[in-house]
Amino acid sequence: MTAFQWLALVLLGFLFVISVSNLFRRIGRWRASLLWAILWAASGAAIVKPDLTVAVAHVLGIGRGADLVVYVSVLAMLLGFFYVYLRLRQLERNITVLTRHVAITGARRPND
Repeated sequence: MTAFQWLALVLLGFLFVISVSNLFRRIGRWRASLLWAILWAASGAAIVKPDLTVAVAHVLGIGRGADLVVYVSVLAMLLGFFYVYLRLRQLERNITVLTRHVAITGARRPND
């Protein structure tokens, strides 16, 4: 194994342990912790056995394993951006409702 593989595996192992620890200690959302743990494990497997991505790519009809990694990364980023966009819209709606409520309850009549 190369120096990069060792360094990457140490980092991924650390991130995996944190994600699994958060999963069992119920810190944050359990689905997110599980998803991150799976992502770190899959990344580690791809780094240890690069031929794994090639085999999966061929099964999916993609020529190279590197292309598969790029495609999956782009799709994951787009999905992440869309999720953040939806959350921001929800937060904006909540802030608008809260602001209206505060304005209405704090409003005074002109004769007061």
